[in-house]
Amino acid sequence: MTHAPTRTEVIVVGAGPTGLTLACDLARRGVPALLVEQAGALFPGSRGKGLQPRTQEVFEDLGLLAAVRAAGRPYPRMLNWEDGERQGEWDLVGGPGPVAPDPTVPFPSVWMLPQWRTQELLHERLRELGGEVVLGTALSGLEQYPDRVEARLTGPDGAERTVSARYLVAADGGRSTVRRAVGIPMAGEQVDPRPALVADLEIDGLDRGNWHVWPKAPGGPLLLCPLPSTTAFQLFAQFGAEPSAEAGTEAGAEPDTSPEGVRRTVAARTHLPESALGRVHWASGFRPRTALAERFREGRVFLAGDAAHLHSPAGGQGLNTGIQDAYNLGWKLGQVLRHGADEALLDSYEEERLPIAAEVLEISTRLHRAGGVRAGGLRRGPQTEQLGLGYEDGPLTVEARPGLAEDALRAGERAPDAPLDGTASGPTDNTANSTADSTADNGSAGESDSGSAGGTGSARRLFELFRGPHVTVLAVGRALPELPAGVHGHRIDGGVTERVYGPGLFVVRPDGYLGLATHDPADLPGYLGRLGLR
Repeated sequence: MTHAPTRTEVIVVGAGPTGLTLACDLARRGVPALLVEQAGALFPGSRGKGLQPRTQEVFEDLGLLAAVRAAGRPYPRMLNWEDGERQGEWDLVGGPGPVAPDPTVPFPSVWMLPQWRTQELLHERLRELGGEVVLGTALSGLEQYPDRVEARLTGPDGAERTVSARYLVAADGGRSTVRRAVGIPMAGEQVDPRPALVADLEIDGLDRGNWHVWPKAPGGPLLLCPLPSTTAFQLFAQFGAEPSAEAGTEAGAEPDTSPEGVRRTVAARTHLPESALGRVHWASGFRPRTALAERFREGRVFLAGDAAHLHSPAGGQGLNTGIQDAYNLGWKLGQVLRHGADEALLDSYEEERLPIAAEVLEISTRLHRAGGVRAGGLRRGPQTEQLGLGYEDGPLTVEARPGLAEDALRAGERAPDAPLDGTASGPTDNTANSTADSTADNGSAGESDSGSAGGTGSARRLFELFRGPHVTVLAVGRALPELPAGVHGHRIDGGVTERVYGPGLFVVRPDGYLGLATHDPADLPGYLGRLGLR
């Protein structure tokens, strides 16, 4: 553990998507953090391969979306097979044809990228920000004190070292060592008693333009999805309660995850000969289950990602919800550790994220039980995109505008994007990058940091104004008041912004949600003070 310090601000245990996202967010805020991973390398499988629209917005803010888009692809259409014959195509997400343009949603569709590649890109971004992952390092114990937490870490050589930090975050998965160490219960249920197999393997002679489905295959449904930026396919195979000859198992036994067992399963259920099945890169057996931790915090220890909630793979929610956990917690740790916000701000993490996790668990469980793998049986829609999830009832939400219409944008909701071109509907091609500054004055975003009235400079979208670790105040259709140092303020008149937001003063949190919505400038100092901005 030559790279592990003896003291830091935050220890993050687990370098999956959740831990890596949190480490990136802390690094760009200048918060020293130690990210440790028990394994000797990052997770090698494709498991969580769907990046929902809201996650893409997070990645844009963190500065890695261009790499994510370059490495991935849209979801292909599903293609059913039976008796070696094509039976027709259908859409797992959305529907046929392009998504209708919406200037408030820059990334309207789920994006496919193998989990191992998402982790690689997050790791690369972390390095760019000055961070690193300490691999082969396990948590062997921890003790909490009023002002710190001390973690005992064991390196690959077996040597143990104690590291002290202000806070520790468990992002170490469903079998979380940290969660058990602090005694947080996790209740759950088995969503489906049937075991399943997921694997990444090379296949010759199968086109890569579709996600191939054998819904009536002997032994259970089987799917093969081409993985972008690779020559491999992801296999998903479901097994029944009956003995499985091709998997070599007894009734109810776990699938054979050996390379030979994986190839035998594919050959037995599809028209593909075993000679077309090549290298198996990774394989895992599991039984779909859901679980939710009783609480997401114990003293100075927080739970995030699978350590806090386990999802069925249906709906593609687990990885995305964990990334949202990290995005919610990261800015709050930053405000406490770098801006002097009261530690009570951290209480809002559990108060906001636990209800969201419970809601998303209901969605993924409902989708799993909706009817199996068939044309349309697992079709996903807006409920899985995570754009409509918010904190309207959260402790940091203040809606102070009376008499709002029922469909009005409210505090606690995601702050929508909008082009800054002065039109009411935005550019017709929905590129959101052909816009121009049309605000009421010529101040730049940088000039408005000190609280002076500012325009939008060269920004072409609201999301460009929000991008970064700062808090933003939007003055829509009204004057921008003086603001504390470090707060970015912008006045915007007309266009999509005023049509969608309505007139008012809006505090946009660093994670892109509306914290305060008001007409009265006198409401701003008290609210910003809660965030350590005075």
